[in-house]
This record gives sequence, C-alpha cells and structure tokens, in this order.
Amino acid sequence: MKKDFLFFDLDGTLTESAPGIIRSARYALSHFGMDPDETVMLKFIGPPLLESFGSLCGLDEEKSREAIRLYREYFAEKGMFENSVYDGVYDMLDALRREGKILAVATSKPEVYAKKILDHFHLTEYFSYISGAALDHVRMTKADVLRNAVRGIGLSDLSRGLMIGDRKHDAEGANEVGMETLGVLYGYGSHEELMTAGAIATVKSPSEAFSWIMECH
Repeated sequence: MKKDFLFFDLDGTLTESAPGIIRSARYALSHFGMDPDETVMLKFIGPPLLESFGSLCGLDEEKSREAIRLYREYFAEKGMFENSVYDGVYDMLDALRREGKILAVATSKPEVYAKKILDHFHLTEYFSYISGAALDHVRMTKADVLRNAVRGIGLSDLSRGLMIGDRKHDAEGANEVGMETLGVLYGYGSHEELMTAGAIATVKSPSEAFSWIMECH
C-alpha cells in the first residue's frame, strides 16, 4: 500500500539527541545519589521518562515524578539544544515533500520542547502537524501521541500512514493504533528490537528510508 502520510519520531530519527537527554537524566539522578553507567543512560532515549526512571533506575512513582521535574529543569535550559540533526535528514524531508507526501512528527518528548527543537534546527517547515507528549501526562504513550497526530493531520485510512522511528516504542505504539512502522538503524535501536516489536522493515540511513518509502505501492 502506498504510504502518503508519514509520522516521524524525533529523538534518534530526526535528531541525534543523546547528549542532552543523558545529561538531563544524570542531573536528575544525581539528586538521588545515583550515577548509572552509559549503557543504562542510553536506554533513556525514546521511552517516556516516567517509564525510564521507574524501570531503569528503580524509582517509585513519587520519586520518578520528582526526577522528571529535575530533568526538565536542566533540559529546558541546556539539554534540548545539546543535539544535532542527522546527516541526510534535510535532504530526505525535502525530497519527500517534493513527492507530495504529508509529514508529521509524533514524539514522546513533551510537545512544547519538540516544537522548540524543530524550530531551532529549521525543521518545522517540513511538517504539517507536530504531536508530542503533554506535560500534564494526559497524553504520554507513543500510541496516544500518534493518535493525536493522526487526528491532527486528518488521516482516515491508516493503511496509507507509516510510522518512522528507531525504538520498539515506535513500532508498538503504531501497532496499537493500527499503523505499520519503518525502523531506522542510525538511531538508538537495533534491527532485532524493531522487528520483534512489529516493524515491517529497517533501513540504515535517511536516504535509504526515502527509497523504501517511494517503493511502496
């Protein structure tokens, strides 16, 4: 089925956001006397923060919410721009737009931060709709964020939509909504992780993602 409505994850798909996310998480965890190794910290990229502080660091819900507050304290001042756009992303988005594709962002990052990051890197102009998590946790899971993006972009036939992301949460959220996922391997997930979560294929670069999307009929 031809894919005309494309929903992009942000972290690990459009931007290489690890430095800012990891520094923000370390800042928060330092208040609890915690300093996890780099392997643990990399797992913060992608999932909702409440899930990460609980499952990765063993914090209860009250401490996890305090950790999120501290994370955002650092992130809002410094972390969100300790970030860079992956090579080839601008070319991919420009080419997809020229082919008449409708593009949206669906990210677990709070929407207010996502919009600032996209503006900072001159990415906003490529997207018809930007959907992120709500700071009040009303919209938090990937499925919730994606449903909001689907409504915002006006997509009725989900078979014409495609989620593009780098972690299992992207594929799992898309599956819950009823949409297929293309996994990208230049981010923070693996082929095994993405395919196990339900992605239909993986690609190694933005240019390969463009080619794969254009070959869908």
